[in-house]
Amino acid sequence: MRGRRGLVGATGATAHLRLFALSGIATVLVTRAFLALAGYPRLGGGGRLHIAHMLWGGLLMMAATLVALGFLGRTARLSCAVVGGIGFGLFIDEVGKQITDEPGYFYRPAAGIIYLTFALLLLLPRLLRGRTDLTPEQRTARAADLALTGVASGLTAAQRQAATGLVEGGRSETDEALLRLLAALPEREPSRWERLRPGAARVRGALRRAAGHRLALTLAVVCVLTEALLFAVWLTVAGLGGDLAYEPQRGALMGILVSAVASAVLGAAGLIRLRADRPTGLRLLRAALLVDILVGQIFKFTANQFASVTELVFDLCLLWVISAHLTPVGPRAVPVH
Repeated sequence: MRGRRGLVGATGATAHLRLFALSGIATVLVTRAFLALAGYPRLGGGGRLHIAHMLWGGLLMMAATLVALGFLGRTARLSCAVVGGIGFGLFIDEVGKQITDEPGYFYRPAAGIIYLTFALLLLLPRLLRGRTDLTPEQRTARAADLALTGVASGLTAAQRQAATGLVEGGRSETDEALLRLLAALPEREPSRWERLRPGAARVRGALRRAAGHRLALTLAVVCVLTEALLFAVWLTVAGLGGDLAYEPQRGALMGILVSAVASAVLGAAGLIRLRADRPTGLRLLRAALLVDILVGQIFKFTANQFASVTELVFDLCLLWVISAHLTPVGPRAVPVH
C-alpha cells in the first residue's frame, strides 16, 4: 500500500530539475553582471519607489506554478522549469536583503548562501536518478505519465520503447490497457534538441575518453593537491602572522582553511593509495574535491563573492576527470522526456 500512496517521480524529472537549477544559476550571474555594468540602477523609477527584482522573481514563479497546475504535457513542464528557474534566480539573488539590514544586496555571506542553495538543487536530480527500486505501481504510473504526454503531443520511438518497457510483462489490467494505448498513440518526430542528443552523446564520449587518459589523471591529481596545499599553507601563514586579524571575513577564511586542510589530507591519502589500490585512491581524491566543492566553495563565495565562479568551474573539470577514471566508459541510457 505504501507504493500506491507514495510520491512517484515524474518522467524526465531529473532533466527538468537540472534545467530549473541551471536557469536559476544563469539568471543570478546575468543579473549580477548587468547590475554591476549598469551601476545598480533602481528599477521602477526614481524617488522612493523601488520595485526589487525579487518581486519579478516571485511573479515568474507564480506563472510557472499556474502553468503546472493548468496545463499538461511536455511543453508545459519545460516552460515551468525555465520560467520557474529564472524566477527563483531573481528571488534568491536578493536573499541578502532578507537576512540583514541595508545595504543587504551587498551582504557578503549572501553569495555563499546562493551557492549552497544551487549546490543542493543540483544534488537533488542525482539522488532521484539513483533510485532504481521502482514498485510495479510506480512503473505503471511512469508509463501512464509518458502515455499522457503522448496523447497531447505524440511519442517518439524512444519514448514509446521506454514506456513499453516499464509495463511489458505486467499482469494487471492497467498494464495491458497501457500497452494498447501506447501502441495506438501517434508517432512524433524528435524535436531539434532531441535530434542533437546523439551528437551530444558522441561529444561526451570523446571527452570522457580524453579525461580517461593517464596524462589527464596525472594533471588532475597534481592540481587537486596543489590547490589544497596552497590555500592551507597561505591561510596558515597569514593566520600565524596576524594578517587575518583585520580581515572582515575572518570566519569565512577560517572555513576555507579547514576545508583546504581536509582536502589536502584526503588528496595526499589518495595519492599514497593510488598505486596499491587504484579505486580507493581515486575515491579519496574525489572526496578531496567534493569537500572543496560542497564545503570550501561556500566560504570562498562568501570571501571572494562571484569571482569564485572561475575556480568552481576548474574544480568541476577536475572532478569530471577523476570520475571518468572511476566509472568505466560505456553506453549510457538515453533519458526520456
